[in-house]
Amino acid sequence: MPHQIPSRFALSITALLVTLYAQAEPDQPSDGEEGQITLDATQVVGRAQTLYKVSEATTGTRTPTPLEKVPQAIQVLPRELIDDQAARQVTDLYRNISGVTQFSYAGVTMRGFRQENVLYDGMRGDPYAGFAVPLLFNIDRLEVLKGPAGVMYGGGDPGGVINYVTKKPQHQALNRLQVQGGNYDYRSGSFESTGPLPGNERLRYRVGIFTEGENPFRDNTDAENNVADFGLAMDIGETGELTLQYTEIKQKLNGNRLRGVPVNDKGSFLTDREWNHNEGTDFLDLDARIALARYQFAPSDMVDLDFTARWFENTERQQYHEPMGLVDRDGDGTGEWMTRQFRDQKRENDGLNLNGNSIWRFDTVGFAHTLLFGADWFQLDGNLRQRTAASDLRPDGRPNPGGTVPGLDLFDPAYGQSSRSDYDLDSLPWAFSETRGTRYGGYLQDQIDLTERWSLLLGLRWDEFKDENRISDSSVRGDDLTWRLGTTYELARGVNAYATLATGFNPQASGNQDERFGGPFDPEESKLWEVGLKTELVDGRVNLNTAIYRIERRNILQQTGEVVNGFNQLSPLGLVRSQGVEVDLLADLTERWVLNLSYAYNDAEVRDAGPNGITNSVGKRFANAPRNQLGLWTRYDLPQWNSAVSFGSEYVDERVSLDGQTVKPYTIFDASWQTTIQNWKFQANVKNLFDRKYAASGFIERNGHFPGEPRRFYVQATYDF
Repeated sequence: MPHQIPSRFALSITALLVTLYAQAEPDQPSDGEEGQITLDATQVVGRAQTLYKVSEATTGTRTPTPLEKVPQAIQVLPRELIDDQAARQVTDLYRNISGVTQFSYAGVTMRGFRQENVLYDGMRGDPYAGFAVPLLFNIDRLEVLKGPAGVMYGGGDPGGVINYVTKKPQHQALNRLQVQGGNYDYRSGSFESTGPLPGNERLRYRVGIFTEGENPFRDNTDAENNVADFGLAMDIGETGELTLQYTEIKQKLNGNRLRGVPVNDKGSFLTDREWNHNEGTDFLDLDARIALARYQFAPSDMVDLDFTARWFENTERQQYHEPMGLVDRDGDGTGEWMTRQFRDQKRENDGLNLNGNSIWRFDTVGFAHTLLFGADWFQLDGNLRQRTAASDLRPDGRPNPGGTVPGLDLFDPAYGQSSRSDYDLDSLPWAFSETRGTRYGGYLQDQIDLTERWSLLLGLRWDEFKDENRISDSSVRGDDLTWRLGTTYELARGVNAYATLATGFNPQASGNQDERFGGPFDPEESKLWEVGLKTELVDGRVNLNTAIYRIERRNILQQTGEVVNGFNQLSPLGLVRSQGVEVDLLADLTERWVLNLSYAYNDAEVRDAGPNGITNSVGKRFANAPRNQLGLWTRYDLPQWNSAVSFGSEYVDERVSLDGQTVKPYTIFDASWQTTIQNWKFQANVKNLFDRKYAASGFIERNGHFPGEPRRFYVQATYDF
């Protein structure tokens, strides 16, 4: 029997919807009509309207469309929310996104599916690709489109896409200095400056410099992050603007790459959450560079054009000890000795993305159209070289001839007994891979206002892709057609119902396309059914959005069990269905008190599988896919003291790991205080207020679960001038 949404919650949401709908005013005059009440400029407005509320985003349609007119669930996390929560990296923000939880590193589970689909300024090319976690210093906001996004962005995972919108040069001058400190030796400093160049209002700049360091809670670890961000924007002609950006990112993470902490089948850690399989001499270093050029102009009142080029490259160098499983060396029946390999890896990525759009607004037969034509092209070159030194013990505890890497005690680790210099790495052969992936496509979209209340969205996209193995000189080609049909209808003023049907695809991994495995194979395919309500009620003080969806995913590549000429055969088998409900509430409870709440219920189930099941699933369940998730953040302003206090909470339901071990449910709490004195802002944040010991996500049994951070304290001072 399928799992159902908890009845009390469903009844509560239903009652809230009925109450708010009853307060809606179905036929109020629109802006500028007779009878409109204009607020006095000095009147205090609700905090949601000045802090966390965003009315428009481009991620859903590639056009500046009000969120209530996008017939698909989309969330926007603005910079004000990022700052209030003292979020340093993207993993700090997942609680605010309904249907999103952590999987590993920066990878997430979105609407039940594991994925790492991200964009930057609407463009492909993740500078953190690999095992680093994106920093938020130069990010203005996150825009999250839920469900397949193939018609807008081509191939990708079916759960949705996260778009990082970077900070741009501003018309208004602002200089900002910020310093921050905290426990675990955390310290950071940043400087930002933006505005018009002196004597030339048509030329604007941005400079951002950020550095931070800490000794995190896992043994042997220390981290250093540096970001340098530069931008220049210039007006060209009457309507044109050219924006240039360049960003450098450097991360030095010692005692990395981090895996988890071993657990038993019930999900309890077998040792301290601080335990680390790495030596202090292990490291993960990331060096990335990004450049962007965007030109946009309006040759007439009816037409907008934009062209963007984005290039990035990154190098990720890693040397680390990989946990290979526990053995019982002392014969007491308990595995206490973690066997280890040593891995030496270097990854290099170089990508270029080109995109052009034209938007044409016109009326025909009484209908208003916003017509979008666009095309994009992306090429990514990836190189990997790696070598591995073997463990000195086999999985059964017997000596491994030729193995040189010693293990580590789980309960009393003695670090520093060996390092990479002991493994004769120069005698080990390198394994190489060199690939090139090319994606290009064209798309057409029409947003039609059929009446003042009823709009229609039609989208169609064609894609072609080519994946090359540049060592074997082999390649595979493919193409796909995706589409989206959506509609919105204003039931009453501020109450918009929508429905959408959309498709998506994702090319199979290039390493699985070899003819020896039975390839090439058709891409994975996905289809979305979604209905929902987007509401702005009680004079705009309450924004309540709900979505009910079903996603089906097919052609998932799996082993068939057949072996031909020594190679396991693959086949596009299986059907996975993910369905659920999402509720997002942003409300002014009073003029001083704002509430931001996100809830998601998801039931992701394997409906049909091959003989070996479906990747990332255990039986019928998907790994790290909770059925219930709740995130809350509330802020109360104290204007008499120029201060504000905030409180947050996150609940994630029980999950399973990739090997079927339980990942226990958890609830954690945060608190914040801030005050302003002239140009100074002082802020203090406490995360995981009650120091809850929990697993943020699970992985495979030998790697364990990823432990969540213990209690963290942050204090900061910001000076604007």
